[in-house]
Amino acid sequence: MTRIYVIRHAEAEGNLYRIAQGQYNSIITDCGHRQIAALARRFADIPVDAVYSSDLYRTCATASAIYQTKGLPLHRRRDLREICVGEWEQKTWGEIAREDPQQLWNFNHQLDRWQVPGGESPEQVRDRVLAAIREIAAENEGKTVAVFSHGCAIQILLAAIEGYTIAELGKTAHGDNTAVSLIEAEKGSLRIVFRDDNSHLRDPHFTGGEPMKRRVSGLEPGVYFQQLRLPEQAAFFSRCVAAGWADAGEERPWEEQVLLEEAKRRPTLVGFLQEEPVGVVQFHPEKEAEDSCGWISLYCVEAPYRGRGFGIQMLGQAVSYYRPLGRQKLRLALSGGNEAARQYFTEYGFVPIGKTAAGREILEKDISYKAEFLGEMNVDADFPQDCR
Repeated sequence: MTRIYVIRHAEAEGNLYRIAQGQYNSIITDCGHRQIAALARRFADIPVDAVYSSDLYRTCATASAIYQTKGLPLHRRRDLREICVGEWEQKTWGEIAREDPQQLWNFNHQLDRWQVPGGESPEQVRDRVLAAIREIAAENEGKTVAVFSHGCAIQILLAAIEGYTIAELGKTAHGDNTAVSLIEAEKGSLRIVFRDDNSHLRDPHFTGGEPMKRRVSGLEPGVYFQQLRLPEQAAFFSRCVAAGWADAGEERPWEEQVLLEEAKRRPTLVGFLQEEPVGVVQFHPEKEAEDSCGWISLYCVEAPYRGRGFGIQMLGQAVSYYRPLGRQKLRLALSGGNEAARQYFTEYGFVPIGKTAAGREILEKDISYKAEFLGEMNVDADFPQDCR
């Protein structure tokens, strides 16, 4: 008999920023790294003979909780990947909800009816992941292995083993980040011992007292973004930034005309919840580009929408903008009296690195890939062209 622990990856950028990440190579968040540490503690005394992972970055990084701590090689398999979501890849869930609400409902509630150009069918995912698990079991007869995959792929896999059809997926659970399921394989049959267990994220013995989940609400479906339109959105833009300027305790004089002139030169995005603007994020790509840094020059959320998880999605837009430009770090500068903003950005992985000539505190966040988790992205004919 082979024992197979099937584990979902830790919190990744798509989970936090509310971006459809399918087979996009997103990285692990600061909270996700704490989840990985808790997972490593959970498995510290559990013998594991081999570790397998989808070849995507977020699963390989999560698998380090076991393969690195136990001195094992990591076997990367493309057939353990998440479902490919085709033309949805890297769109915000808010944008998807606005453009295609029926297909989003299908994706969440009736996956057998879901169909997006360039995407996989759930049957394709079921067949490839089931085949991978059976092959891994046959290769490791009598051993214990850990397999790292993704939320939708694991849900489809476990439902198939339990005898549910694709149409009945809505009746089954969807495991949290780093949730653990245990499968026993013997003579070609598969049996689930337990599924979707994330007790290591609540047990102080494993967490070390660290909070493992975000305390936010109102995230679904999320925010969508559009380029700021001037002059028609000038009043909203000025009002939003002026309020944030005052709340931040800025000592610099407020100059609306300077603000509007800079917005004509710098990429500036407005976040919308349905049709209501909730905030603004602006980038300054020319500033310190030679240091592989991307600067956020404005980051403002309208007062009624603060503390509800919408602002962090603007950080996701900064990552999406700067990473393709080769920037490895995000930076922003805060006034000395803006302690609330400092705590906010620190919670999401920013660290202080110094001060500007004007005395403003510079915070920095690493958004780079680590080569050890990238591996080789293999291409074969079994996957949709759009997801290669």
